Amino acid sequence: MFVSLAAMRERIAWCAGRWAVLVILGVAAAQAQTTTSSIPAIESAIRSQRYDEALQLTHAALQNQRTDFRIWTLQGIAYSLKDDSADALKAFDRALSLSPRYVPALKAKVQILYRAQDRRALPTLEQLLKTDPHDPTAHEMLGTLEAKTGKCESAVGDFLASGNAIVSHPGSLELYGYCLQDTHETQKAIAAFQQLAAALPEQTYPKYDLAVLLVESKQTEAALKILEPLLASGHPDPDALSLASQAYEASGNTTKAVASLRQAIVLNPADPDYYTAFALLCLDHDSYQVGITMLNLGLQQIPSGSSLYVSRGLLYAQLAQYDAAEADFKKAESLDAGQSLTSYAMDLAELERDRPDVALAKVRLQSKAHPDSAEHHYLLAKLLENDASAGPGPARTEAIRAAQAAVNLKPDFVGARDLLASLYISSGQFDLAREQCELSLKDDPLDQTALYHLIVVLRHSGSSADRERIKGLIKRLAEVQRLGRQRDANRKRFQLVEEKPGQ
Repeated sequence: MFVSLAAMRERIAWCAGRWAVLVILGVAAAQAQTTTSSIPAIESAIRSQRYDEALQLTHAALQNQRTDFRIWTLQGIAYSLKDDSADALKAFDRALSLSPRYVPALKAKVQILYRAQDRRALPTLEQLLKTDPHDPTAHEMLGTLEAKTGKCESAVGDFLASGNAIVSHPGSLELYGYCLQDTHETQKAIAAFQQLAAALPEQTYPKYDLAVLLVESKQTEAALKILEPLLASGHPDPDALSLASQAYEASGNTTKAVASLRQAIVLNPADPDYYTAFALLCLDHDSYQVGITMLNLGLQQIPSGSSLYVSRGLLYAQLAQYDAAEADFKKAESLDAGQSLTSYAMDLAELERDRPDVALAKVRLQSKAHPDSAEHHYLLAKLLENDASAGPGPARTEAIRAAQAAVNLKPDFVGARDLLASLYISSGQFDLAREQCELSLKDDPLDQTALYHLIVVLRHSGSSADRERIKGLIKRLAEVQRLGRQRDANRKRFQLVEEKPGQ
Protein backbone atom coordinates (compact mmCIF):
# COMPACT_ATOMS: atom_id res chain seq x y z
CA MET A 1 0.00 0.00 0.00
CA PHE A 2 1.38 3.34 -0.97
CA VAL A 3 0.86 6.95 0.07
CA SER A 4 1.86 9.36 -2.68
CA LEU A 5 4.39 12.07 -1.97
CA ALA A 6 2.02 14.53 -3.61
CA ALA A 7 -0.63 13.66 -1.02
CA MET A 8 1.92 13.90 1.78
CA ARG A 9 2.99 17.34 0.59
CA GLU A 10 -0.65 18.48 0.78
CA ARG A 11 -0.82 17.22 4.35
CA ILE A 12 2.34 19.11 5.26
CA ALA A 13 1.12 22.31 3.64
CA TRP A 14 -2.27 22.71 5.30
CA CYS A 15 -1.18 24.08 8.66
CA ALA A 16 1.78 25.98 7.25
CA GLY A 17 -0.69 28.14 5.37
CA ARG A 18 -3.13 28.64 8.23
CA TRP A 19 -0.98 31.33 9.81
CA ALA A 20 -0.24 33.42 6.71
CA VAL A 21 -3.04 35.93 7.34
CA LEU A 22 -2.93 35.57 11.12
CA VAL A 23 0.71 36.67 11.20
CA ILE A 24 -0.07 39.96 9.44
CA LEU A 25 -3.06 40.49 11.73
CA GLY A 26 -0.78 39.85 14.69
CA VAL A 27 1.60 42.57 13.52
CA ALA A 28 -1.38 44.86 13.04
CA ALA A 29 -2.55 44.15 16.59
CA ALA A 30 0.89 45.01 17.93
CA GLN A 31 0.91 48.16 15.78
CA ALA A 32 -2.42 49.22 17.25
CA GLN A 33 -0.81 49.33 20.66
CA THR A 34 2.18 51.43 19.57
CA THR A 35 1.68 53.40 16.37
CA THR A 36 4.51 53.58 13.84
CA SER A 37 3.51 55.52 10.72
CA SER A 38 5.33 53.24 8.29
CA ILE A 39 3.66 49.99 9.41
CA PRO A 40 0.17 50.59 7.90
CA ALA A 41 1.74 51.43 4.53
CA ILE A 42 3.87 48.27 4.59
CA GLU A 43 0.88 46.13 5.55
CA SER A 44 -1.22 47.70 2.81
CA ALA A 45 1.44 46.89 0.21
CA ILE A 46 1.64 43.29 1.41
CA ARG A 47 -2.14 42.86 1.38
CA SER A 48 -2.21 44.23 -2.19
CA GLN A 49 0.58 41.79 -3.18
CA ARG A 50 2.98 44.67 -3.94
CA TYR A 51 5.84 42.86 -2.28
CA ASP A 52 8.72 44.81 -3.85
CA GLU A 53 7.12 48.05 -2.70
CA ALA A 54 6.64 46.57 0.79
CA LEU A 55 10.34 45.66 0.92
CA GLN A 56 11.37 49.13 -0.17
CA LEU A 57 9.21 50.59 2.60
CA THR A 58 10.71 48.25 5.23
CA HIS A 59 14.27 49.10 4.18
CA ALA A 60 13.46 52.81 4.37
CA ALA A 61 11.77 52.47 7.76
CA LEU A 62 14.63 50.45 9.21
CA GLN A 63 17.08 53.23 8.44
CA ASN A 64 15.69 55.09 11.45
CA GLN A 65 13.99 52.24 13.37
CA ARG A 66 16.58 49.45 13.46
CA THR A 67 15.15 48.01 16.68
CA ASP A 68 11.52 47.79 15.61
CA PHE A 69 10.88 44.03 15.58
CA ARG A 70 7.48 44.56 13.91
CA ILE A 71 9.07 46.07 10.81
CA TRP A 72 11.63 43.25 10.67
CA THR A 73 8.74 40.78 10.87
CA LEU A 74 6.87 42.50 8.02
CA GLN A 75 10.04 42.48 5.95
CA GLY A 76 10.34 38.73 6.55
CA ILE A 77 6.73 38.24 5.48
CA ALA A 78 7.31 40.17 2.26
CA TYR A 79 10.42 38.10 1.50
CA SER A 80 8.61 34.84 2.24
CA LEU A 81 5.73 35.79 -0.07
CA LYS A 82 8.34 36.34 -2.79
CA ASP A 83 9.63 32.80 -2.07
CA ASP A 84 12.90 34.18 -0.72
CA SER A 85 13.09 31.96 2.34
CA ALA A 86 16.73 32.70 3.17
CA ASP A 87 16.24 36.47 3.50
CA ALA A 88 12.88 35.95 5.20
CA LEU A 89 14.49 33.80 7.90
CA LYS A 90 17.21 36.41 8.42
CA ALA A 91 14.55 39.06 8.97
CA PHE A 92 12.55 36.88 11.37
CA ASP A 93 15.71 35.98 13.30
CA ARG A 94 16.51 39.67 13.64
CA ALA A 95 12.99 40.37 14.90
CA LEU A 96 13.27 37.55 17.44
CA SER A 97 16.68 38.72 18.60
CA LEU A 98 14.95 41.98 19.53
CA SER A 99 11.79 40.34 20.93
CA PRO A 100 12.23 36.57 21.49
CA ARG A 101 8.59 36.01 22.47
CA TYR A 102 7.04 37.95 19.59
CA VAL A 103 4.35 35.52 18.38
CA PRO A 104 3.89 36.83 14.78
CA ALA A 105 7.64 36.42 14.07
CA LEU A 106 7.69 32.95 15.69
CA LYS A 107 4.69 31.83 13.65
CA ALA A 108 6.07 33.24 10.41
CA LYS A 109 9.44 31.58 10.97
CA VAL A 110 7.79 28.26 11.78
CA GLN A 111 5.70 28.53 8.63
CA ILE A 112 8.82 28.58 6.44
CA LEU A 113 10.71 25.92 8.34
CA TYR A 114 7.71 23.60 8.55
CA ARG A 115 6.99 23.81 4.84
CA ALA A 116 10.59 22.80 4.17
CA GLN A 117 10.42 20.07 6.83
CA ASP A 118 13.49 21.75 8.35
CA ARG A 119 14.45 20.32 11.76
CA ARG A 120 14.92 23.88 13.05
CA ALA A 121 11.12 24.10 13.16
CA LEU A 122 11.16 21.96 16.32
CA PRO A 123 12.91 24.40 18.68
CA THR A 124 10.97 27.31 17.15
CA LEU A 125 7.66 25.54 17.82
CA GLU A 126 8.79 24.75 21.36
CA GLN A 127 9.59 28.44 21.89
CA LEU A 128 6.20 29.40 20.47
CA LEU A 129 4.42 27.01 22.82
CA LYS A 130 6.28 28.47 25.79
CA THR A 131 4.76 31.80 24.79
CA ASP A 132 1.33 30.42 23.91
CA PRO A 133 0.94 26.91 25.45
CA HIS A 134 -2.60 26.45 24.11
CA ASP A 135 -1.99 27.09 20.39
CA PRO A 136 -3.60 24.00 18.76
CA THR A 137 -1.93 24.53 15.39
CA ALA A 138 1.51 24.69 16.98
CA HIS A 139 0.81 21.49 18.91
CA GLU A 140 -0.32 19.75 15.74
CA MET A 141 2.74 20.90 13.79
CA LEU A 142 5.03 19.80 16.62
CA GLY A 143 3.28 16.44 16.85
CA THR A 144 3.73 15.93 13.10
CA LEU A 145 7.45 16.69 13.21
CA GLU A 146 7.97 14.56 16.31
CA ALA A 147 6.17 11.63 14.68
CA LYS A 148 8.34 11.92 11.59
CA THR A 149 11.49 11.80 13.74
CA GLY A 150 10.32 8.79 15.76
CA LYS A 151 9.45 10.68 18.97
CA CYS A 152 6.06 9.05 19.21
CA GLU A 153 5.41 9.46 22.94
CA SER A 154 5.84 13.22 22.67
CA ALA A 155 3.89 13.31 19.41
CA VAL A 156 0.85 11.60 20.96
CA GLY A 157 0.78 14.24 23.70
CA ASP A 158 0.99 17.09 21.21
CA PHE A 159 -1.67 15.62 18.94
CA LEU A 160 -3.98 15.33 21.94
CA ALA A 161 -3.21 18.93 22.91
CA SER A 162 -4.24 20.06 19.43
CA GLY A 163 -7.84 19.20 20.26
CA ASN A 164 -10.24 17.92 17.63
CA ALA A 165 -8.39 19.59 14.76
CA ILE A 166 -6.60 16.44 13.63
CA VAL A 167 -9.89 14.66 12.92
CA SER A 168 -10.31 16.86 9.83
CA HIS A 169 -6.62 16.66 8.85
CA PRO A 170 -5.86 13.20 7.43
CA GLY A 171 -2.08 13.59 7.48
CA SER A 172 -2.03 14.36 11.19
CA LEU A 173 -4.61 11.68 11.96
CA GLU A 174 -2.51 9.07 10.15
CA LEU A 175 0.64 9.98 12.07
CA TYR A 176 -1.33 10.05 15.32
CA GLY A 177 -2.58 6.52 14.62
CA TYR A 178 0.91 5.35 13.73
CA CYS A 179 2.31 6.74 16.99
CA LEU A 180 -0.49 5.18 19.02
CA GLN A 181 0.46 1.83 17.53
CA ASP A 182 4.14 2.48 18.20
CA THR A 183 3.37 3.22 21.86
CA HIS A 184 1.26 0.02 22.09
CA GLU A 185 -2.10 1.77 22.40
CA THR A 186 -3.58 -0.54 19.79
CA GLN A 187 -7.28 0.08 20.38
CA LYS A 188 -6.80 3.84 20.22
CA ALA A 189 -4.76 3.37 17.04
CA ILE A 190 -7.59 1.31 15.54
CA ALA A 191 -10.05 4.10 16.37
CA ALA A 192 -7.74 6.65 14.71
CA PHE A 193 -7.47 4.61 11.52
CA GLN A 194 -11.23 4.05 11.49
CA GLN A 195 -11.61 7.82 11.49
CA LEU A 196 -8.97 8.10 8.76
CA ALA A 197 -10.73 5.52 6.59
CA ALA A 198 -14.01 7.40 7.02
CA ALA A 199 -12.34 10.70 6.15
CA LEU A 200 -10.75 9.26 2.98
CA PRO A 201 -13.35 6.78 1.66
CA GLU A 202 -11.84 6.71 -1.84
CA GLN A 203 -8.33 5.83 -0.60
CA THR A 204 -7.31 2.23 0.05
CA TYR A 205 -4.24 2.75 2.25
CA PRO A 206 -6.18 3.75 5.42
CA LYS A 207 -8.26 0.56 5.10
CA TYR A 208 -5.13 -1.56 4.66
CA ASP A 209 -3.43 0.07 7.65
CA LEU A 210 -6.56 -0.48 9.73
CA ALA A 211 -6.70 -4.13 8.67
CA VAL A 212 -3.04 -4.61 9.69
CA LEU A 213 -3.87 -3.40 13.19
CA LEU A 214 -6.97 -5.59 13.38
CA VAL A 215 -5.03 -8.69 12.32
CA GLU A 216 -2.30 -7.89 14.84
CA SER A 217 -4.88 -7.64 17.62
CA LYS A 218 -6.56 -10.87 16.45
CA GLN A 219 -9.77 -9.14 15.36
CA THR A 220 -9.73 -11.17 12.18
CA GLU A 221 -13.43 -11.02 11.29
CA ALA A 222 -13.34 -7.22 11.47
CA ALA A 223 -10.18 -7.22 9.35
CA LEU A 224 -11.79 -9.40 6.69
CA LYS A 225 -14.83 -7.11 6.47
CA ILE A 226 -12.44 -4.34 5.48
CA LEU A 227 -10.20 -6.41 3.21
CA GLU A 228 -12.75 -8.41 1.23
CA PRO A 229 -14.17 -5.37 -0.65
CA LEU A 230 -10.59 -4.46 -1.60
CA LEU A 231 -9.98 -7.99 -2.89
CA ALA A 232 -13.18 -7.91 -4.94
CA SER A 233 -11.85 -5.09 -7.12
CA GLY A 234 -10.56 -5.82 -10.58
CA HIS A 235 -6.96 -5.20 -9.50
CA PRO A 236 -6.47 -6.42 -5.93
CA ASP A 237 -3.26 -5.37 -4.22
CA PRO A 238 -0.91 -8.33 -3.54
CA ASP A 239 -0.12 -7.01 -0.05
CA ALA A 240 -3.83 -6.91 0.75
CA LEU A 241 -4.14 -10.50 -0.49
CA SER A 242 -1.25 -11.59 1.70
CA LEU A 243 -2.75 -9.87 4.74
CA ALA A 244 -6.14 -11.42 3.99
CA SER A 245 -4.46 -14.82 3.84
CA GLN A 246 -3.16 -14.26 7.35
CA ALA A 247 -6.65 -13.29 8.54
CA TYR A 248 -8.32 -16.24 6.79
CA GLU A 249 -5.87 -18.66 8.39
CA ALA A 250 -6.40 -17.12 11.84
CA SER A 251 -10.17 -17.56 11.41
CA GLY A 252 -9.77 -21.22 10.36
CA ASN A 253 -10.38 -20.82 6.63
CA THR A 254 -7.17 -22.38 5.30
CA THR A 255 -8.62 -22.89 1.81
CA LYS A 256 -9.10 -19.14 1.32
CA ALA A 257 -5.76 -18.44 3.00
CA VAL A 258 -3.95 -20.60 0.45
CA ALA A 259 -5.95 -19.22 -2.48
CA SER A 260 -5.20 -15.61 -1.46
CA LEU A 261 -1.48 -16.26 -1.17
CA ARG A 262 -1.37 -18.04 -4.51
CA GLN A 263 -3.06 -15.03 -6.11
CA ALA A 264 -0.58 -12.67 -4.46
CA ILE A 265 2.30 -14.73 -5.84
CA VAL A 266 0.80 -14.72 -9.33
CA LEU A 267 0.36 -10.94 -9.21
CA ASN A 268 3.86 -10.30 -7.85
CA PRO A 269 6.10 -13.37 -8.25
CA ALA A 270 9.24 -11.39 -7.34
CA ASP A 271 8.27 -10.71 -3.70
CA PRO A 272 9.93 -13.25 -1.36
CA ASP A 273 7.51 -12.46 1.51
CA TYR A 274 4.65 -14.28 -0.20
CA TYR A 275 6.66 -17.48 -0.68
CA THR A 276 7.82 -17.54 2.95
CA ALA A 277 4.22 -16.94 4.07
CA PHE A 278 3.15 -19.91 1.93
CA ALA A 279 5.89 -22.03 3.51
CA LEU A 280 4.59 -21.13 6.98
CA LEU A 281 1.13 -22.31 6.00
CA CYS A 282 2.62 -25.57 4.80
CA LEU A 283 4.52 -25.99 8.06
CA ASP A 284 1.33 -25.45 10.07
CA HIS A 285 -0.56 -28.05 8.06
CA ASP A 286 2.21 -30.67 7.59
CA SER A 287 2.21 -30.07 3.83
CA TYR A 288 5.97 -30.01 3.56
CA GLN A 289 6.43 -31.19 -0.02
CA VAL A 290 3.81 -28.75 -1.31
CA GLY A 291 5.77 -25.95 0.32
CA ILE A 292 9.07 -27.16 -1.13
CA THR A 293 7.53 -27.21 -4.61
CA MET A 294 6.32 -23.61 -4.22
CA LEU A 295 9.69 -22.47 -2.88
CA ASN A 296 11.44 -24.12 -5.82
CA LEU A 297 9.30 -21.95 -8.10
CA GLY A 298 10.12 -18.92 -5.97
CA LEU A 299 13.86 -19.55 -6.20
CA GLN A 300 13.56 -19.62 -9.98
CA GLN A 301 12.16 -16.07 -9.72
CA ILE A 302 14.42 -14.90 -6.85
CA PRO A 303 17.62 -17.00 -6.90
CA SER A 304 19.26 -14.79 -4.27
CA GLY A 305 16.33 -14.89 -1.83
CA SER A 306 17.97 -15.95 1.43
CA SER A 307 14.62 -16.16 3.27
CA LEU A 308 13.39 -18.68 0.72
CA TYR A 309 16.37 -20.94 1.41
CA VAL A 310 15.70 -20.74 5.15
CA SER A 311 12.03 -21.61 4.58
CA ARG A 312 12.89 -24.53 2.34
CA GLY A 313 15.48 -25.70 4.85
CA LEU A 314 12.77 -25.77 7.52
CA LEU A 315 10.55 -27.89 5.31
CA TYR A 316 13.40 -30.28 4.48
CA ALA A 317 14.13 -30.61 8.20
CA GLN A 318 10.52 -31.58 8.87
CA LEU A 319 10.92 -34.35 6.30
CA ALA A 320 14.14 -35.40 8.10
CA GLN A 321 16.13 -34.53 4.96
CA TYR A 322 18.82 -32.92 7.10
CA ASP A 323 21.55 -32.79 4.47
CA ALA A 324 19.28 -30.76 2.19
CA ALA A 325 18.20 -28.57 5.10
CA GLU A 326 21.80 -27.90 6.14
CA ALA A 327 22.73 -27.03 2.55
CA ASP A 328 19.87 -24.51 2.36
CA PHE A 329 20.80 -22.90 5.69
CA LYS A 330 24.39 -22.58 4.53
CA LYS A 331 23.26 -21.05 1.23
CA ALA A 332 21.08 -18.52 3.06
CA GLU A 333 24.02 -17.54 5.24
CA SER A 334 26.32 -17.06 2.25
CA LEU A 335 23.76 -14.85 0.52
CA ASP A 336 23.59 -12.57 3.55
CA ALA A 337 27.36 -12.31 3.86
CA GLY A 338 27.63 -9.35 1.49
CA GLN A 339 25.37 -7.25 3.70
CA SER A 340 27.54 -7.98 6.72
CA LEU A 341 30.64 -6.80 4.92
CA THR A 342 29.24 -3.31 4.41
CA SER A 343 27.52 -2.85 7.74
CA TYR A 344 30.40 -0.93 9.30
CA ALA A 345 30.92 1.58 6.48
CA MET A 346 34.35 0.17 5.64
CA ASP A 347 36.00 1.06 2.33
CA LEU A 348 35.90 -2.24 0.44
CA ALA A 349 35.77 -0.87 -3.08
CA GLU A 350 38.55 -3.26 -4.07
CA LEU A 351 36.30 -6.20 -3.23
CA GLU A 352 33.70 -4.88 -5.66
CA ARG A 353 36.42 -4.75 -8.31
CA ASP A 354 37.20 -8.45 -7.76
CA ARG A 355 40.31 -7.68 -5.74
CA PRO A 356 39.63 -9.48 -2.44
CA ASP A 357 43.38 -9.79 -1.81
CA VAL A 358 43.73 -5.99 -1.67
CA ALA A 359 40.65 -5.67 0.54
CA LEU A 360 41.97 -8.35 2.88
CA ALA A 361 45.37 -6.66 3.15
CA LYS A 362 43.67 -3.36 3.95
CA VAL A 363 41.46 -4.86 6.66
CA ARG A 364 44.44 -6.67 8.19
CA LEU A 365 46.22 -3.33 8.50
CA GLN A 366 43.11 -1.70 9.95
CA SER A 367 42.64 -4.44 12.56
CA LYS A 368 46.29 -4.04 13.63
CA ALA A 369 45.90 -0.27 13.78
CA HIS A 370 42.68 -0.66 15.81
CA PRO A 371 43.28 -3.71 18.01
CA ASP A 372 40.40 -2.77 20.32
CA SER A 373 37.85 -2.55 17.52
CA ALA A 374 35.55 -5.58 17.52
CA GLU A 375 34.14 -4.52 14.15
CA HIS A 376 37.55 -4.62 12.43
CA HIS A 377 38.28 -8.11 13.78
CA TYR A 378 34.83 -9.26 12.69
CA LEU A 379 35.34 -7.86 9.21
CA LEU A 380 38.68 -9.64 8.90
CA ALA A 381 37.08 -12.94 9.90
CA LYS A 382 34.27 -12.36 7.43
CA LEU A 383 36.67 -11.78 4.54
CA LEU A 384 38.52 -14.97 5.46
CA GLU A 385 35.36 -17.03 5.85
CA ASN A 386 35.23 -18.54 2.36
CA ASP A 387 38.85 -19.69 2.48
CA ALA A 388 38.36 -20.90 6.04
CA SER A 389 35.43 -23.13 5.10
CA ALA A 390 37.49 -24.83 2.39
CA GLY A 391 39.46 -26.82 4.95
CA PRO A 392 42.18 -26.67 7.61
CA GLY A 393 44.90 -24.09 7.05
CA PRO A 394 46.15 -20.61 7.93
CA ALA A 395 42.95 -18.90 6.70
CA ARG A 396 40.75 -20.89 9.06
CA THR A 397 43.08 -20.35 11.99
CA GLU A 398 43.25 -16.60 11.35
CA ALA A 399 39.49 -16.32 10.82
CA ILE A 400 38.67 -18.11 14.08
CA ARG A 401 41.22 -16.01 15.97
CA ALA A 402 39.76 -12.78 14.54
CA ALA A 403 36.17 -13.79 15.33
CA GLN A 404 37.20 -14.79 18.86
CA ALA A 405 38.82 -11.37 19.30
CA ALA A 406 35.60 -9.68 18.16
CA VAL A 407 33.39 -11.49 20.70
CA ASN A 408 35.95 -11.03 23.48
CA LEU A 409 35.99 -7.29 22.85
CA LYS A 410 32.23 -7.07 22.43
CA PRO A 411 30.41 -9.97 24.13
CA ASP A 412 26.96 -8.89 22.87
CA PHE A 413 28.15 -8.81 19.23
CA VAL A 414 25.64 -11.36 17.96
CA GLY A 415 26.82 -11.22 14.35
CA ALA A 416 30.38 -12.06 15.39
CA ARG A 417 29.17 -14.97 17.54
CA ASP A 418 27.14 -16.27 14.61
CA LEU A 419 30.22 -16.09 12.40
CA LEU A 420 32.38 -17.82 15.01
CA ALA A 421 29.78 -20.59 15.32
CA SER A 422 29.82 -21.02 11.55
CA LEU A 423 33.62 -21.30 11.54
CA TYR A 424 33.52 -23.85 14.35
CA ILE A 425 30.90 -25.87 12.45
CA SER A 426 33.01 -25.90 9.29
CA SER A 427 35.97 -27.17 11.35
CA GLY A 428 33.90 -29.85 13.11
CA GLN A 429 34.15 -28.20 16.55
CA PHE A 430 30.46 -28.65 17.32
CA ASP A 431 30.64 -28.20 21.10
CA LEU A 432 32.32 -24.80 20.66
CA ALA A 433 29.80 -23.87 17.97
CA ARG A 434 26.95 -24.84 20.29
CA GLU A 435 28.32 -22.57 23.01
CA GLN A 436 28.35 -19.61 20.63
CA CYS A 437 24.81 -20.34 19.41
CA GLU A 438 23.47 -20.51 22.95
CA LEU A 439 25.17 -17.20 23.83
CA SER A 440 23.77 -15.54 20.69
CA LEU A 441 20.26 -16.72 21.51
CA LYS A 442 20.62 -15.49 25.08
CA ASP A 443 21.29 -11.98 23.71
CA ASP A 444 18.82 -12.25 20.83
CA PRO A 445 16.19 -15.02 21.13
CA LEU A 446 15.03 -14.21 17.58
CA ASP A 447 18.46 -14.67 15.98
CA GLN A 448 17.56 -16.75 12.95
CA THR A 449 21.19 -17.54 12.08
CA ALA A 450 21.92 -18.89 15.56
CA LEU A 451 18.79 -21.04 15.41
CA TYR A 452 19.69 -22.82 12.21
CA HIS A 453 23.31 -23.14 13.30
CA LEU A 454 22.09 -24.83 16.48
CA ILE A 455 19.89 -27.18 14.46
CA VAL A 456 22.97 -28.21 12.45
CA VAL A 457 25.05 -28.63 15.63
CA LEU A 458 22.46 -30.80 17.40
CA ARG A 459 22.10 -32.95 14.34
CA HIS A 460 25.73 -33.98 14.88
CA SER A 461 25.12 -34.82 18.54
CA GLY A 462 24.90 -38.41 19.74
CA SER A 463 22.39 -37.45 22.42
CA SER A 464 18.76 -38.47 21.85
CA ALA A 465 17.69 -35.45 23.93
CA ASP A 466 19.59 -33.17 21.56
CA ARG A 467 17.98 -34.83 18.56
CA GLU A 468 14.57 -34.36 20.15
CA ARG A 469 15.35 -30.70 20.76
CA ILE A 470 15.72 -30.14 17.01
CA LYS A 471 11.94 -30.35 16.60
CA GLY A 472 11.43 -27.52 19.03
CA LEU A 473 14.10 -25.41 17.34
CA ILE A 474 12.46 -25.93 13.96
CA LYS A 475 9.17 -24.67 15.41
CA ARG A 476 10.99 -21.74 16.98
CA LEU A 477 12.66 -20.86 13.69
CA ALA A 478 9.29 -21.02 11.96
CA GLU A 479 7.90 -18.65 14.59
CA VAL A 480 10.75 -16.22 13.91
CA GLN A 481 9.79 -16.28 10.24
CA ARG A 482 6.17 -15.71 11.22
CA LEU A 483 7.16 -12.66 13.25
CA GLY A 484 9.22 -11.50 10.29
CA ARG A 485 6.15 -11.72 8.12
CA GLN A 486 4.26 -9.48 10.54
CA ARG A 487 7.13 -6.97 10.50
CA ASP A 488 7.00 -7.01 6.70
CA ALA A 489 3.29 -6.17 6.79
CA ASN A 490 4.07 -3.19 9.02
CA ARG A 491 7.05 -2.18 6.90
CA LYS A 492 4.82 -1.91 3.84
CA ARG A 493 2.67 0.66 5.61
CA PHE A 494 3.35 4.36 5.00
CA GLN A 495 5.65 3.66 2.05
CA LEU A 496 6.03 6.60 -0.30
CA VAL A 497 6.08 6.64 -4.08
CA GLU A 498 6.62 9.68 -6.26
CA GLU A 499 3.60 10.50 -8.38
CA LYS A 500 4.06 11.94 -11.80
CA PRO A 501 2.64 15.45 -12.27
CA GLY A 502 -1.05 15.33 -13.01
CA GLN A 503 -1.71 11.97 -11.36
